[in-house]
Amino acid sequence: MQLPWWWELGDPCAWTGQGRGTRRMSPATTGTFLLTVYTIFSKVHSDRNVYPSAGVLFVHVLEREYFKGEFPPYPKPGEISNDPITFNTNLMGYPDRPGWLRYIQRTPYSDGVLYGSPTAENVGKPTVIEITAYNRRTFETARHNLIINIMSAEDFPLPYQAEFFIKNMNVEEMLASEVLGDFLGAVKNVWQPERLNAINITSALDRGGRVPLPINDMKEGVYVMVGADVPFSSCLREVENPQNQLRCSQEMEPVITCDKKFRTQFYIDWCKISLVDRTKQVSTYQEVIRGEGILPDGGEYKPPSDSLKSRDYYTDFLVTLAVPSAVALVLFLILAYIMCCRREGVEKRNMQTPDIQLVHHSAIQKSTKELRDMSKNREIAWPLSTLPVFHPVTGEIIPPLHTDNYESTNMPLMQTQQNLPHQTQIPQQQTTGEY
Repeated sequence: MQLPWWWELGDPCAWTGQGRGTRRMSPATTGTFLLTVYTIFSKVHSDRNVYPSAGVLFVHVLEREYFKGEFPPYPKPGEISNDPITFNTNLMGYPDRPGWLRYIQRTPYSDGVLYGSPTAENVGKPTVIEITAYNRRTFETARHNLIINIMSAEDFPLPYQAEFFIKNMNVEEMLASEVLGDFLGAVKNVWQPERLNAINITSALDRGGRVPLPINDMKEGVYVMVGADVPFSSCLREVENPQNQLRCSQEMEPVITCDKKFRTQFYIDWCKISLVDRTKQVSTYQEVIRGEGILPDGGEYKPPSDSLKSRDYYTDFLVTLAVPSAVALVLFLILAYIMCCRREGVEKRNMQTPDIQLVHHSAIQKSTKELRDMSKNREIAWPLSTLPVFHPVTGEIIPPLHTDNYESTNMPLMQTQQNLPHQTQIPQQQTTGEY
């Protein structure tokens, strides 16, 4: 298998991809990137093959400058074009990427980055990633494939792993080759290992962190896991002593002697550092002892064959439908007998009712009927309650107060004595003056 030219250099991260040997890192950090893959799209219009190692950080930059030449109108050499471009990445034939591969792009005017730590399960299996670029100004698209050939690592996994939380970095800033190289160089000066690899990088937001406020240039924070082949140094072990653990429980910054080697560029939260010694880890696999509450192994599931006999459900249907219907019919007959056949009748009710109550009831019915008839026809004669009555003094008949041409709305509720006809004048006692 023929490897790319940058793989033959022995230090893939020491090159920026703009040209061969145009920019090298410091010699102190060169050996820390022997297995860290850092690739950038070439200008060749074809599928790109990369060869990362399992358990080692993989970083792939999607350059906007490369895709600008894919969208019409094609820029001339030397012409500057700044169209907003976004990327969509997915595993070929699937809507999303593999579980170990992440993607980030802050704005349409920044490059996209694919990063992650390949797993050993995918060794030897080519992983094809479809990369679709969208020009947000012209709505044109361009698609390329990235073929990831995961290779096995001889010393995978490294026995000693440490995870640092860097507070003053975002994930895309930490993925830059220069920044990551400086961090691994500082870790190497503190740890002094023979082999040091970046294993994984995770944003603090993926660990449940909160989005920082847009003030004072606050960062999200990033977790960086590195692995080495030698035990942890005494400086890294200082965070485990009781004094520093007490300070961490009180939300105070622990005292770490080697913090000054990172402080110039990286602010590390030493209370969140994680040291993992894989040489002392005991396998958690336990053999299952079958007993009470555990079903025996029934073997593989065997579906029923197609030669099953057909079953007649007609009888079951009749039983299910007939029994509730019969019960409902019996209840209906009992209720009908009680409601219709056990009535005592109106005559018996009238015989047991007093006569005076029947008279009152009949008078109420007649009055109600009369009022209803009046409401149907407003031109009929006045009711009996408004017929002429005898004057209480003279005995003469007084005509009704309400005449046909009167409007009830204009009638006073009470009339004065001067308005009453045939009013009897009561003589007033006259005063004769002073005696």
